[in-house]
Amino acid sequence: MSCPELTPLRNSPFPAPPNLLCFQAFRTSLSLLFLMLATENTKMYFFQAAALVGLQDTVKYVAVLKKAALSLHYLSNGHQKWVEHLPESESAQYQLLYSHGTGVIHVLGAVPQSHLNILTFSAEDGEITKQVRVAAPWLQSLEGACGVVGEAVLVCVDTATHSLHVCSLGTEQEMKQIPLQSLELEFADDFQARILATQPSVISASRTQFFLQLSPSHFSLLQYNHGLLSLLRDFQQAALVSFATTGEKTVAAVLTCRSELDSLTCSNQTYNINLYLVETGQRLLDTTITFSLEQGGAKPQQLYIQVFLKKDDSVGYRALVQTEDHMLIFLQQPGKIVWSREESLAEVVCLEMVDLPLTGAQAELEGEFGKKADGLLGMFLKRLSSQLILLQAWTAHLWKMFYDARKPRSQIKNEINIDNLARDEFNLQKMMVMVTASGKLFGIESSSGTILWKQYLRNVRPGSSFKLMVQRTTAHFPHPPQCTLLVKDKETKMSFLYVFNPVFGKRSQVAPPVLKRPILQTLLLPIMDQDYAKVLLLIDDEYKVTAFPATKNVLRQLEEIAHSIYFYLVDAEQGKLSGFRLKKDLSTEESWEVVIPPEVQRIVAVKGKRSNEHVHSQGRVMGDRSVLYKSLNPNLLAVVTESTDTHHERTFIGIYLIDGVTGRIIHSSVQKKAKGPVHMVHSENWVVYQYWNTKARRNEFTVLELYEGTEQYNATAFSSLDRPILPQVLQQSYIFPSAISAMEATITERGITSRHLLIGLPSGAILSLPKALLDPRRPEIPTEQSREENLIPYSPDVQIHAERFINYNQTISRMRGIYTAPSGLESTCLVVVYGLDIFQTRVYPSKQFDVLKDDYDYVLISSVLFGLVFATMITKRLAQVKLLNRAWR
Repeated sequence: MSCPELTPLRNSPFPAPPNLLCFQAFRTSLSLLFLMLATENTKMYFFQAAALVGLQDTVKYVAVLKKAALSLHYLSNGHQKWVEHLPESESAQYQLLYSHGTGVIHVLGAVPQSHLNILTFSAEDGEITKQVRVAAPWLQSLEGACGVVGEAVLVCVDTATHSLHVCSLGTEQEMKQIPLQSLELEFADDFQARILATQPSVISASRTQFFLQLSPSHFSLLQYNHGLLSLLRDFQQAALVSFATTGEKTVAAVLTCRSELDSLTCSNQTYNINLYLVETGQRLLDTTITFSLEQGGAKPQQLYIQVFLKKDDSVGYRALVQTEDHMLIFLQQPGKIVWSREESLAEVVCLEMVDLPLTGAQAELEGEFGKKADGLLGMFLKRLSSQLILLQAWTAHLWKMFYDARKPRSQIKNEINIDNLARDEFNLQKMMVMVTASGKLFGIESSSGTILWKQYLRNVRPGSSFKLMVQRTTAHFPHPPQCTLLVKDKETKMSFLYVFNPVFGKRSQVAPPVLKRPILQTLLLPIMDQDYAKVLLLIDDEYKVTAFPATKNVLRQLEEIAHSIYFYLVDAEQGKLSGFRLKKDLSTEESWEVVIPPEVQRIVAVKGKRSNEHVHSQGRVMGDRSVLYKSLNPNLLAVVTESTDTHHERTFIGIYLIDGVTGRIIHSSVQKKAKGPVHMVHSENWVVYQYWNTKARRNEFTVLELYEGTEQYNATAFSSLDRPILPQVLQQSYIFPSAISAMEATITERGITSRHLLIGLPSGAILSLPKALLDPRRPEIPTEQSREENLIPYSPDVQIHAERFINYNQTISRMRGIYTAPSGLESTCLVVVYGLDIFQTRVYPSKQFDVLKDDYDYVLISSVLFGLVFATMITKRLAQVKLLNRAWR
């Protein structure tokens, strides 16, 4: 039984999966195919097109078209059968492959505004059996403008002349022009017309019917058969079209807005999917699927149809709709949503964890003690009302406990929704605010993974960069929390701000400033306005500063502390790092500049310390009882560079430690015969970075630690402008047995807990590695003093122990980043790992020293306490009797 066909993805060189029921197997085989191609040749990632090749009713091969070559691979194992170079590969743009089970592969390439190359390869040995050059001075590109219909007939659309050009790939050597005026089809102005053809099976010819898109909402179903072009049906208001095939029957699916006024905007977000026979264009009755999307949300972007046989042998239809925000919705008639998936969560680009709001009782207490007193009577009434509310909450809690105690545990549901959000006792539950590459924002509750709210930004273009900042937390009741998202367009470099409430997802009423110039840098200052919102400074390409919020109180504070505000800018293309300082009039002045020659090495990473990081210990106690003080420079920048020479004998990785205020280079070092990718963590007084050693062919860690010595220069305050002595830098390298996908350090509320490095491995595991194992002071030969300090003897190998994996068997595919946040418990660090999957957990680097264990014997301790109290009372009474008897003697 063959699987019915689906339409291919946009800009995808592969045909669509034949059936949604076969979709999982197809995706798995396709992933294996990509893996085998990458194993065979790592450069195979960069190809223009690929197509399955069938012979004698079976699909045996896959053809891969690269820029200058065509290769054929076995579908079963990915091994290469043959590879052939393409003629005129420097000028021609080869973009299209076609095969229909005849033992040949057609490769099509266009030289813009000149001609079209049609190459025919033998699937058996790769020999070019035919090469034809067809004049096409009107053709710019094959992608979208051309398609193959019927028995290998190429059809291309020419928008300028409002006509079609057809050419048989096997027999003809010139293109035949067919004007479309006779069909009364009107082309939209400034729109590049597109052709959508369908090939039900790779071992049979394409359908003679195809869609011609004349405008964003105008599609025409045409047929080209035996040299004749005919119009089957015209769709004036269509948002999306698609083909689907089962057996010998092919249908065309058309998605339209239900209002029929404007299928593109569709303000009511209600859509219809109707099916038509491709042979006649006749609509199939009782096949309409109606569905609705969220108001103000994304529009449909792709449409796929599944055709299947029901139990009564009648034909049924299901639809898979992909929206602009990468959401998948699977529908069945008459419009029931079977399931939906937020696939944009596979492309998280930045996230923050925000504390949940206070409970009602906590809010009442904050309202009672957090406002100005308004007289004795008013304070008494507030106290009385808060006590009544607390009593009511306590009664409701007792009743819920009693009610749930009578139910089986399986029936007790603790559903979390946006209305009952409240901070727990130890602040372990938080709101995860995630920003995805498609411009969609999510609010996810950390303990259950429930999506509580989502917001789609419609004006975000693909490839934009994002930066998420928390301006106000939930600590300032009754003011709501506030987050600000900076969105920067990749092409125009222009930016805009989006301000919202991170707990409820609603857009804030605070109006952000309009950014008229590209933004180069942002600073979140510790000063606040009268509503406890931190001040955000935005520096544009003219080095002008914009403050948000910009109230009089904020501007006055900025004038007072302007002399202590410094920032830096990085120009990776020119290899330049520049430091600036802020003046009282909010203008800027360049204070330093460091130039790294871009022709020798390029800047790959610049990282400072986290602003919310706390350091508990100022130094380390040594074996002789002296103190080795840490160099805790909050303005230190770690800059990693990589050589531009890619030869394995001349590659190197460089690191510079630069003071961000003065531009002073504190330390620099070079790892020769090393290359990236480089992963780096910068915290407290140490920097850890990982790279690939090309000489030894292994992954290595290098750790740097900075110390002031046994005496502190200034124990009360730190200033980069008053540091005459450079810190001591200790350095050591270690061998790591695996590559790394992501790396981050744990963080806690007070910094008392030991630090661990969280290392994401390509296998999907997350390793929690104690920082003590990457200590540059580890001695090669242990001494009495090193034993006193509990220093581990030096060993160059860092082993991976399975018991250090914090995700156990929950592998995270294609890991992209690790985010850590402190909790209310000093021993606990919250961890979020994101990639194709999202994983959240807690880690305890120094065990749970501030929490009683689960097996704590409450009964025994309580019995002992009650016994001691009882014994104390009896002893006290006996002592009084004894004293009384002694007094009567």
